[in-house]
Amino acid sequence: MAAKYIVVANWKMNPMTLRDAKKLFQMTKKMADAASNMSIIVAPPAIYLQPLTALYKGQKVQFAGQSAHEAASGPFTGEISIAQVKNAKARFLLVGHAERREHGETNEDTARKVSAALKEGIIPILCVGEARREQSGSHFTFVREQLRAALQSVEQNAVTKIIVAYEPVWAIGSEEAMSPRAMHEMAIFIRKTIVEMHGAKGYGVKILYGGAVSEKNAGAMLKEGDVVGLLVGRASINPKELAALLTAIQEQ
Repeated sequence: MAAKYIVVANWKMNPMTLRDAKKLFQMTKKMADAASNMSIIVAPPAIYLQPLTALYKGQKVQFAGQSAHEAASGPFTGEISIAQVKNAKARFLLVGHAERREHGETNEDTARKVSAALKEGIIPILCVGEARREQSGSHFTFVREQLRAALQSVEQNAVTKIIVAYEPVWAIGSEEAMSPRAMHEMAIFIRKTIVEMHGAKGYGVKILYGGAVSEKNAGAMLKEGDVVGLLVGRASINPKELAALLTAIQEQ
């Protein structure tokens, strides 16, 4: 993606109707068209993915699946496959989001999904992050294990196709994000871990931040946090909040 910044709008299980989803997307599209230095990736509920991609012919907005099963097909009631996400014209896939991990998705699951997504030509947005921070620094070990498990089967030449979204679980849904300085430290650690696994190409991996993102902290996070974008939840379904956030990014 050529844009300077990336914003992933994770709608989660919102909105309630397709009509509302189309309305939200149209407003998001207008904001994206007005922004000169960013690309927006919309991750709607799976049921809305294909109807929304059918509405859009531009380049400023891309689409992501919120989750998908690594198998191409099979007896997996309630799941969708990565091939189906691709067929719905999405180019990205969230993998290992904290809310999926909370419901049982394991490090081994993320490894299979990352590999399957790359095989299908879909860009994985690999989500990592600890539930709590302790003085011992154990959160670094936790994040390293998530990264090493998810990327163990990735070929060296493919590692730069992956986007890593760091989302500290303790910040998701809270009123306050982590400090840009702490994010900068974590970004260095993430790159170091990937370089240890895959060599110098690991320096080219794009890193996003997610967790209580708003217009109040977006600019500082992009300027000082050593990230190229943001994974946005709550603000992505509120047009007023999203507009303010994009304006803050635009000023960078």
